Amino acid sequence: MRIAILSRNAKLYSTRRLVEAAEARGHEVDVLDPLRCYMNINARESSIHMKGRVLPQYDAVIPRIGASITFFGTAVLRQFEMIGTYPLNESVAISRSRDKLRSLQLLSRKGIGLPTTGFASQPQDIPDLIEMVGGAPLVIKLLEGTQGIGVVLAETRQAAESVIEAFMGLESHIMVQEYIKEAGGADIRCLVIGDKVIAAMKRQAKPGEFRSNLHRGGSASLVKLTPAERATAVKAAKTMGLNVAGVDILRSNHGPLVMEVNSSPGLEGIEGATEKDVATQIISFIEKTAKAHRTRTKGKG
Repeated sequence: MRIAILSRNAKLYSTRRLVEAAEARGHEVDVLDPLRCYMNINARESSIHMKGRVLPQYDAVIPRIGASITFFGTAVLRQFEMIGTYPLNESVAISRSRDKLRSLQLLSRKGIGLPTTGFASQPQDIPDLIEMVGGAPLVIKLLEGTQGIGVVLAETRQAAESVIEAFMGLESHIMVQEYIKEAGGADIRCLVIGDKVIAAMKRQAKPGEFRSNLHRGGSASLVKLTPAERATAVKAAKTMGLNVAGVDILRSNHGPLVMEVNSSPGLEGIEGATEKDVATQIISFIEKTAKAHRTRTKGKG
């Protein structure tokens, strides 16, 4: 197959691993910077261009689109979909997962466990918002934040009111969530491919920090999932419409709670913690599903 990887940096660990895994299985791979792609959209023959030339037809495209370029990146991915290329994750699913509030609304509709979450825009609603999530301590999150940036733990009601008022004053969109104390500063990253969790790791925050992101100094270790945690991760990915997803779960006194569903999960931490070849499993999944996609596409023609 001819595979395109949409990535801003071919040297990133996840991108390199996917290239290595695809080439090891005999596929031809091109890494394309989505911001260097531009599109010809017309009724006769739409196309994608880069550096003055029309890109060839690819059998599959793997989107590794960072949150900061979601709008343009998903537009490029949508163009690949329009011309018949099989997407590992569809553009609409990526957009859906990147909208934190919409994601939680969709997950809650499916009965998936979540931390109690509040959302408001007016300062006069702050007292009720705090009560809604069980009072302080509570977590305040910027809707646009990634990798733990824009996440604040407010340990007292006064601190919570001050931080929420400050964000609202800056016209930033935030959500407020209950603090799951029993999680102990740890979460579980489940790597879902298709309808299976193929790898999982526990991420533990460093001392004095409640955010467990590896980018913030957290540590990763192998973890054994319960059946409920596996089922929750798979259902969350399916709800978002993602074939490959990193589902972040908290262990609480009332079962697994989904914090976030990541449409472009990094491979370095989870491959290192589990010693599993996740990249090859992703390519293997593409081999099976791209073939079915081509059959359906031909059938429609």
